[in-house]
Amino acid sequence: MRSYQPDLTPPWKKSAPAPEVPAEPDLVVEEAVTGFCGAVIRCEKTAEGPTVTLEDRFGKHRVFPMTPRGFLLEGKVVTLVRPSAGGPAHPSRTASGSVAVPGARARVARAGRIYVEGRHDAELVERVWGDDLRIEGVVVEYLEGIDDLPSIVREFAPGPDARLGVLVDHLVPGSKESRIAAQVTDAHVLVVGHPYIDVWEAVKPASVGIPVWPVVPRGQDWKTGVCRALGWPENTGAAWQHILSRVSSYKDLEPQLLGRVEELIDFVTLPG
Repeated sequence: MRSYQPDLTPPWKKSAPAPEVPAEPDLVVEEAVTGFCGAVIRCEKTAEGPTVTLEDRFGKHRVFPMTPRGFLLEGKVVTLVRPSAGGPAHPSRTASGSVAVPGARARVARAGRIYVEGRHDAELVERVWGDDLRIEGVVVEYLEGIDDLPSIVREFAPGPDARLGVLVDHLVPGSKESRIAAQVTDAHVLVVGHPYIDVWEAVKPASVGIPVWPVVPRGQDWKTGVCRALGWPENTGAAWQHILSRVSSYKDLEPQLLGRVEELIDFVTLPG
């Protein structure tokens, strides 16, 4: 008599096989259970089975077992496997941490815009997010200041297909900036800001080669005070170019700025 071991699981309860994807460095995936999203840093073989280490955009690392159907790639369930020796070259990434799209053309500019207070702020956004912004068709415009922000918003005439995002320096409770921002109540406008007196502080000190950003006494021009405290020539334009030259990717920036810029890009690119 032959022995049978039939699979009695109803067809509608069976999980479809997930495609196997090599866990190549820089591949961005989401762990299915925790929702942790990050780029692959390395794969390791352990006694319990293979593991993969992911790094999120804030530099946090987490290790996960490479279980079947354990990850999401672009929203689809996949099974990560260890890459074979001599596999494909690592996918390149933009300075913001996004996977680069080789040969992608810039999208026709959207009606929506991102306004950035301060020339240095705008240059920093362009340096880190420029590739992403061109693919998304988002134009960044420099604002000298936000004293007239309510009238600037009215002149822009935001709408469902023309959203406006605004990035403000030193947007903390009780500040002049927070009072001005509170006057903007249009649903198609998002005003966010970082807590720093100046965007220089949003660059990690280690990236610039200093232990910390110096504290500048009240009443002094902050940029000039920084140059004096660090022993730099009191040429703030040259100092900024030095700082900017040390920024190569999102890893050189503080999370408080990263999150706000990503929030603005998401807001402006949302469908009406």
